[in-house]
Amino acid sequence: MEAARRYSDALFELALEQDALEVASRDLMILAAAFTESADLRAAAASPLIAPAQRESALAAVAAHLGLSDLGRRFVGVLAHNGRAGAIPAIAKLFAARLAAHRGERSVEITVASSVSGAQQQELIAALEAALGQKIRADIRVDAQLLGGFVARAGSLQFDASLRSRLDSLAISLTS
Repeated sequence: MEAARRYSDALFELALEQDALEVASRDLMILAAAFTESADLRAAAASPLIAPAQRESALAAVAAHLGLSDLGRRFVGVLAHNGRAGAIPAIAKLFAARLAAHRGERSVEITVASSVSGAQQQELIAALEAALGQKIRADIRVDAQLLGGFVARAGSLQFDASLRSRLDSLAISLTS
């Protein structure tokens, strides 16, 4: 995790210096999504069996195919060269949190029971912004095990409005 933080910080400082924070953020979001979707990409990025030069070449091709900026392609090259490409999802998450703090926003992880529409997302974000008293940057995920509702985590704060939590509370009160 420390290596991911160092790379995230280095990219942030470079992007800030080049007035390219939005570009770097977009590139990292695209890369993180590609890593989430492709087990082959994750395996290739982390495999010690692939020669570093081959890994660099393969990841450069992936970066070009994904349409990353020059900064993004060079960053992927550095990660591949140093054997740290497997840390891209962690780097992306750390970068997003630092960018949110830079903008005066708070990062919030929201887990919902099923996919929500854009209007529902905006309503949920507005309610959380009102509760926290500041602008938020939301990372929304779906977890069907919640059964209904949502769970939002903002640092050490947690808002649990999930059906799973309510059922668990009911079960505890009935057995007491």
